[in-house]
Amino acid sequence: MLQVNDQISIPMSCIEISAIRSQGAGGQHVNKNATGIHLRMFIPAAPLPEAVKSRLFQLKDYRISSDGWIVIKAQRFRSQEQNKSDALNRLRDLIIKATIVPKTRRATKPTRGSKERRIQTKKKRSDIKSRRRKIDGNDLEY
Repeated sequence: MLQVNDQISIPMSCIEISAIRSQGAGGQHVNKNATGIHLRMFIPAAPLPEAVKSRLFQLKDYRISSDGWIVIKAQRFRSQEQNKSDALNRLRDLIIKATIVPKTRRATKPTRGSKERRIQTKKKRSDIKSRRRKIDGNDLEY
């Protein structure tokens, strides 16, 4: 049982864990032992609240496929147990990220002072740029 928070817990039957060979340097140990972990969970079948499921789908995370699978590959450590707990912790963090309800934005209008300041800076900028122009003899007033 993966305990996410007080309300959410996921049974291990919903999570597929398989051992894989780790990549990278490591010598003989890496070549003969499958210490990496490949964790997969199907979001629609998971016992999660519907709001959390929809927010998981909305997350822009490379570990979540378009058809609803969360795929986590853990190979940071040299032991299989450490990699398994690392993968489960990363899954827990991902689900916790989806439980946070984003604040709704309240539309506001700009204040009168901010409008005036914006127009003043635009006029100032326009004046600076107009002074960069070439001076013709016809433009001069006496």
